[in-house]
Parts: sequence; structure tokens; C-alpha cells
Amino acid sequence: MGNEYEPLQQKKAETKQKVGLLGCISLIVGTMIGSGIFASTSNVFINAGSPGMALIVWTASGVLVALISLCYVEMGTMIPLSGGEYSYYSEAFGELPAFVFSYTSTLFLKPAQLAAILLACGDYITVPFFYNDCNVEDRIIISKILASFILGVVIFINCVSVRWATNIQVVFTAAKLITITILVITGLVRLAQGFDNEFKNAFTGPSLKISSIGYAFYGGLWAYDGWNTLNLATEEIKSPNRDLPLAIIIGIPLVTGCYVLINVAYLTVLTSSEIASSNALAVTMANRVYGKYAFLIPIFVAFSTVGAANGTAFSGGRLAYAAARKNHLPKVLAMLHCEKQTPIPALVVTCILAWIMMIPDSSNFTTVMNYCNFVAWMIYSFTIVALLWLRFKRPNVKRPFKIFIGIPIFVLFFSVYLVIAPFYENPLGSTYCLLVLSTGILVYFLFIKYRIVPQFIMEFFDKFTLMVQMLANLYFPNTIVESYTQSNYETIIEDTKI
Repeated sequence: MGNEYEPLQQKKAETKQKVGLLGCISLIVGTMIGSGIFASTSNVFINAGSPGMALIVWTASGVLVALISLCYVEMGTMIPLSGGEYSYYSEAFGELPAFVFSYTSTLFLKPAQLAAILLACGDYITVPFFYNDCNVEDRIIISKILASFILGVVIFINCVSVRWATNIQVVFTAAKLITITILVITGLVRLAQGFDNEFKNAFTGPSLKISSIGYAFYGGLWAYDGWNTLNLATEEIKSPNRDLPLAIIIGIPLVTGCYVLINVAYLTVLTSSEIASSNALAVTMANRVYGKYAFLIPIFVAFSTVGAANGTAFSGGRLAYAAARKNHLPKVLAMLHCEKQTPIPALVVTCILAWIMMIPDSSNFTTVMNYCNFVAWMIYSFTIVALLWLRFKRPNVKRPFKIFIGIPIFVLFFSVYLVIAPFYENPLGSTYCLLVLSTGILVYFLFIKYRIVPQFIMEFFDKFTLMVQMLANLYFPNTIVESYTQSNYETIIEDTKI
């Protein structure tokens, strides 16, 4: 028998570069094409006022996303660290803005995005069974239960394997592209057959308010959300300098073309008012056109939303992991599984918070979407400011991908508009969002800067971290991990104590 204190093997606990170009494109396209094009379309038509303006909003949203994505490519190749905006804020502005971003995104934004996506998924699964039933309350309850179950499955997959998560993303991306192809071909055929009434006098409608256009863009931009997924997991991309820009150049024009053509398809089957009032638009269209095969569409849409949830979970877990590595979140979130190299604690926390957000009666897709967009575009605005500031502060830093300075300036002006416009329509809700964000400043000074907290609380977090570490075989990043016999296990745990 060997020495009981002799290590059996050594490994380095760290994320691995496993995501290639196909995986990058699938993550972008698969995360972007999710619930939005099937659930937020009604929000665009409600606020745009006419079919022509709605199509302009969808096209302009794609152009805006393409431009801001190029800004993020510059940041991602200049600062090739996981965590996206967290890493960029740290480099440009320092600890406080980076912490407020990680605090807001980890506790509110990413879980809310997951909740919204899967609530839409639950709606699409349940609506066909309640299509002619007025018992809306039962449908909502069942929808939330299904959404919660699917969320658990998605998080489990992301915990088990990075390869599983990316491979499943490829499969779901293929499934959703099949769905989109069916809808687009249907629209083009019906357009050729003369179903074009909604395109005559396409811009006839009520006068628009500044806030209405903002909310219309919120609906469109929500459908494009996920374009920055790769920036949150840059360290896991095999060739970020090549794959980041290529994935953006290929993925976003593809998604934009799909979205515009799908909306054309909707307008060949439904009127603008029907689109504006539908909770499950693709189901309504399928029941009109596909007859007994209509049940296939909600199944494919469910695949689409699950794929988007998978991409959101993948990126959200990496954000919490990146922030916790720098002690800006509890250290337990910085740990990786020894063998799987996945940030299991960060993923589990994201899952629990998303479950909590699904519980209230007021939790529905539209409400969560509007709040998410308001917060998200504040974050994007500050990222563009960071890009411009780094151009001035560090002009000589190597930038493998550098864009024309006019692009971030234009994007910044439009981003500020998207933040300000909703105040005209819903000042109270927007103010609540700002108050929630401001609590991050208080938490920073209490827990990070000055640590003005009772000692027993810090000791509790230490003990909890060690317990999780022992139970789940987790280790802190960039440490050499050794497998020992049980008799020496306590020593290993003590060596990693924070």
C-alpha cells in the first residue's frame, strides 16, 4: 500500500478554451433567437403604431446591435478576460463601477433574463392546450411550473459539462433555424399569393410619442439580446481575436434577416391589431395556416427558448465567477469543479434567483422584459463610455480589432435615448430600477471597501464556503488541485481557506 498522504494526481482548476468558431456562432445565434421574436413582437407592434414602423424598428434594432457588437469586439480582444462588462469597467473605471455591475447583473439582470425567457417558453407550451379555454389562472400556474422545471434542467447541463452546453446549443440552434425557415417560406409564399393587405398604407397609424418609440425598440432589442454572450466567456474561446469578430459578422446579419422576414410572414397571416394582442404569436399563426400540423410550431418555439436560456445561463455563470475571483462577490461563486471546470456555485445561485423571480403574480414576460432592457442599456451605455475613455487613457494598448471612433459615439447617443425615453411613460418603475441599482454602492462600501460587518457574518461565509467546497469537490481558480485520501482531506480544505 502507498503512503496515505501521497497525492494521486494533480490538475489545475481553471476554465478551458473549448469553444471554437461554430460554437461561438451557435452561442450568439442560439442565445439571440429565443423567446423574443415569438413573444416580444406584440410589444413592438403595440408601440410602433403601424406595420411599416414596426418593420423599421426591427431592422434598425439589428443595425444598432451590429454596431454595438463591434464596439464589444474591440473591448473583448483588447481585454481578453471572461466577465464582459465587469472586466471592462475594472480596467477603465476601477472597483466601484465594476462591483455595481456584477452585483446588479448577478442578483437581478441575468436571473430576470432567464426568468423572462422561460416564462415565454412555458406560455408557448401551455397556450395550445388552453387555446379555447378562459381559465387563464390555471394556465399561468402550469406555465410557471414548466418554466421552473426547464430552468433546472438547463442549469444542470451547464454544471455537468461545457461541451454538453455548447453541443446542445448547436442542436437547439439548428432546430430554431428550421422553425424560422418554415415561417419565412410560409410568409414568402403567401406574399406571392397576394396576401399583402397589411403592406398597403403601411405607415398609417396614430401619432407616436418619444416614449412609445423607446418601448418599441425595447421589444425589438430584447429579441436581439444575447449578442454579448461571448464577451462574458472570452477565456473559453479558442481563438478570440479571430472568432469574436467572425461570429459577430456572421451571426448578427443572419439574425436580423430572419427577424425581418418572420415579421413579414406574420403580416401575411395576421393583422397588426391581432399581432399586438397575441400572447403566443406563432401559435396563433400556426392555427390559421398549418391545420393539423399546427402543434409542431409551439414545440419548435419551445426548443428555441430553451436554447436561449442555455446561452444565457452559460454566460451568466461566467460573469458571477469572474467577479468572485476578485472578491467582488462571495468567494464560493469563484470555485470551479475539479474535473468538469464549470462554475457550479455561480450557476446554481443564478438558477435559484430566477426561480424566485418567477413566483410573484406580477411576473410576466412583458413586465420583466421592460425592466431588463432599461437596466441592460444603462450597462451598455457605460461600456461604450469605457471604450472611449480607454481610447484616451491608454491609446497605445494593443487593439487586435479597432473600430472607427464615430461608431461608439453614435451608439452612445442612441443608448442614452433608450435609457431616458421610458421615464416619460413610466417614471415610477424606472426610478425603482435606479434605486435597486444604487443599493450596490452601499453594499460595496459595507462589504468590500471597509468591511463594516460583524465578524460572525464573515466567519459564517468562510465556513459555508468550506462546506460547499468539501461536498462538491470544488476549488478556487488557478490553483494546483491534488486528490488525496480521506485521512488528509481536512488539510487540503484548510489550505484553501479564505
